[in-house]
Amino acid sequence: MLQTNLCKIRLKNPTILASGILGVTKESVNRIGRAGAGAVTLKSLCHEERQGDANPTMFGYDGVFLNAVGLPGQGIDSAIKDFGRLDNLSVPVIGSIYGYRIGQFGEVAGKMASLNPVMIEVDISCPHLDYGKPYYADATLTAEVTRVVKKNSGKIPVSIKLSPNVYDIKEIAHAAEKAGADAITAINTATGMVIDIDARKPVLNNKIGGISGPALKPIAVRCVYEIYETVKIPIIGTGGVTYGKDALEMVMAGATAVGIGTGVYYRGIEIFKRVCDEMAVWMKKNKVKNLEEIRGIAHK
Repeated sequence: MLQTNLCKIRLKNPTILASGILGVTKESVNRIGRAGAGAVTLKSLCHEERQGDANPTMFGYDGVFLNAVGLPGQGIDSAIKDFGRLDNLSVPVIGSIYGYRIGQFGEVAGKMASLNPVMIEVDISCPHLDYGKPYYADATLTAEVTRVVKKNSGKIPVSIKLSPNVYDIKEIAHAAEKAGADAITAINTATGMVIDIDARKPVLNNKIGGISGPALKPIAVRCVYEIYETVKIPIIGTGGVTYGKDALEMVMAGATAVGIGTGVYYRGIEIFKRVCDEMAVWMKKNKVKNLEEIRGIAHK
């Protein structure tokens, strides 16, 4: 009922752990796989180790989660030593990469490919990393990054992770597809700020952070909907998915698979099984045999 084919990758269900949440060791990847995820995306890696931003870096309230962790990570070379390979774990693994400059995207892509992930996700859209001119906001730069990653990733499918912080996400998605992207991940966090009125200053040390959690879902659904009408490649709908109904909404907007990140904060690692069970209950009640029957149905 929930089996999903993403770029010829067979997933037992459409849920994917989004990058940045728990996907940092073999143990955490296997743990998420056992918890029911269809696939796991590693925490984003670049050409060097990064410490990230100083605390406080995260803040959550009501349906809003705000973070500005600054992409801390061990770096691709260290990850290669720790993981060795990614095709012998309990769940399909997607490697997430980024760089400061276009050439670095290609360098990291080549090294990530050596680990044999089922897909490489390209994070061009972190809202609090200073790239200079944001790659995610420029169709030409997005295409350049896509081409260099494809050139260095061999036959491994590539998904470009887009930002909602743009005037026309359709234009960016089209540029990525034209440059050879095999899929689109939509979306990364939106930018926002929370001010502590007693301290009279922003809560986060970085002042501005990325908004995730339920508050992001309507924006993500809108982006998936628009991208689906623009490209023919699959979309991984990500942003605010917390319940089965959220995942079904993404599928109806056009998503092939569904990323879950901050939802782990709200419902624990059991969220993958819970979301899938909730999807299955709705599908049985509404006599929907498989996700293909309702994928993109909101466009009709």
